[in-house]
Amino acid sequence: MRRIVPLFDRVLVQRVPSATKTAGGIVLPDAVQGKTNEAKVVAVGRGLRNSEGKFTPPAVEVGDLVMVPEFRGDDIKINGEEFILVREEDLLAKIEHMDQRPTKKTTADIPDMRDLPKS
Repeated sequence: MRRIVPLFDRVLVQRVPSATKTAGGIVLPDAVQGKTNEAKVVAVGRGLRNSEGKFTPPAVEVGDLVMVPEFRGDDIKINGEEFILVREEDLLAKIEHMDQRPTKKTTADIPDMRDLPKS
């Protein structure tokens, strides 16, 4: 069994399988499914060295969902599975689910000025 350990700012990702059904329950044929740009981070390098010689940690961690460009990185096959090795700077975005995001104040959190006592 082989294991890949990315160097420096490289990130090893595996594409997430594309949806086989629509929200309405219609089964999509293979020709329509295509490749998805979503991928799961499998391994991460230590990062790049800064001017002081220290490593700058990458912005992604193992297990993160990211968006990868369609024609970037190197396709790698390990133990029969397909992976993509990309530089961290080539990643398009980090995908966060709504329940994972830190809570932000909204206008609903601001008290209504009409309800405050008058002075």
